[in-house]
Amino acid sequence: MKNPDIIIAGGGIGGLTMALTLHQIGVSGLVVEASEKMQPLGVGINIQPNAVRELYDLGFTEKDLDKIGVAAREWALLGLNGKEVYTEARGIEAGYKWPQYAAHRGEFHIMLYNKVLERLGPDVVLLGTRVTGYDWTGGDVKVRLLHKDKATSVQTAKVLIAADGIHSQVRAQMHPGQPPIHWGGAVMWRGTVRAKPMRTESSFIGLGTDRHRVVIYPISAPDTNGNALINWIAELTRENVDIWPEQGWFRPVPVKDFAHHFNQFRYDWLDFPKMLSQTENAYENPMIDRDPVSTWVDGPVALIGDAAHAMYPTGSNGASQAIIDARVIGAKLLQHGITPAALTAYDLKLCRAVSKLVLRNREAGPFGLLKLLDDRCGGVFEDVETVIPTKERKEFMARYKEAAGFAREQLNNATQTIQTQYQH
Repeated sequence: MKNPDIIIAGGGIGGLTMALTLHQIGVSGLVVEASEKMQPLGVGINIQPNAVRELYDLGFTEKDLDKIGVAAREWALLGLNGKEVYTEARGIEAGYKWPQYAAHRGEFHIMLYNKVLERLGPDVVLLGTRVTGYDWTGGDVKVRLLHKDKATSVQTAKVLIAADGIHSQVRAQMHPGQPPIHWGGAVMWRGTVRAKPMRTESSFIGLGTDRHRVVIYPISAPDTNGNALINWIAELTRENVDIWPEQGWFRPVPVKDFAHHFNQFRYDWLDFPKMLSQTENAYENPMIDRDPVSTWVDGPVALIGDAAHAMYPTGSNGASQAIIDARVIGAKLLQHGITPAALTAYDLKLCRAVSKLVLRNREAGPFGLLKLLDDRCGGVFEDVETVIPTKERKEFMARYKEAAGFAREQLNNATQTIQTQYQH
């Protein structure tokens, strides 16, 4: 493609949503992706109602999302003894106009990619190419590219959107003095196994403390035998560490290497050690984020997704926020044209609020209730009401949902981000 209006660095969830949004509003774009082939990587993610609303406005349907996930019905926190700390309905059953989805991240990503190819054509995604930096002295931005054969080139555009992840080279140029990636000592082991869903057919379960916990939720509907694909995350915080000691960020590991840390997670309704023993493939990665920066914009260049606000997954909203970023930029482009002014308006709307969310998630996010429980009783109790009263628990969660942009009444009453409807 010769001189697109906008170049998008990175073909992940945020980058592909950006491409679809540009197509919806009639702006040309080119996605530059370092991978030579798109593959369905990762395990489970949650797509919050505010992001599902945007996917619907992009022309995706409930049928589409049912193919890659399952609508969430419940969110539940439980203490170390397996007793309920806080539960609430989610999605449609909670009164939202849009569902919340628990999905297979890789399949969701490929769904977006296939839709980009279908609507925009294969030439709009340049694989095996990385954005290494940009130059701008007024007027168009010149984007530096590194191709898979090690050749370099420069592509000119009106705007560069950097959706190139936590290791973003565009962000590094924009903020050359930024601190290194932050790791607070928490390690996550992740995997999937086929088993019967617990509680409801689609419950998100967080169990334990803020420093030693298990998260379980299905990412498919039950099959004819009643089994679903269950995503599990086992988390443990190590003490007195500041540098991730391993080589990889998302590396396969034998289950036996970490299973002993979770032997105590056995109850009459869950045998987590047994679930681990039935898992074929497990992956280890640190829980990492980046310190917030003062701006996501430099003239005609903007950061979105993890490049802008890599955050701990404690709030299950990283992917959702990337989708929101792309949609807000689309709205600002309609309002201000393909100009730096549009990016500045996006920055003013989201940067400060989402930066606060990054720090809130670093402090355990909604799992802060388990931290509070642990501080007050060590995570073991007979009656949670005597430890954290109902009013305090509800107010805690309401504050988090408001900060994360999916407070029910606020979202249900919000106007569409982009008024221009996708034409099927």
